[in-house]
Amino acid sequence: MPAKKETQKTLTVTQVKSSIAEKPTARRTLRALGLTKIGSQAKQLDVPTTRGMLRSVRHLVSVEEDK
Repeated sequence: MPAKKETQKTLTVTQVKSSIAEKPTARRTLRALGLTKIGSQAKQLDVPTTRGMLRSVRHLVSVEEDK
């Protein structure tokens, strides 16, 4: 009997502020999330690792939960 596939929640992350005056760690976090410029969006899985990255750059991004 095949197991059911569990679908994980995803988050849409949008960069809303520039990273120019930010510390290098914040810049690297944005790049790791797949964000390059203001207005760019990336879809990420809703896992604790991603949540921690988003918490560290919460002043630069907006986050929406996908359904």
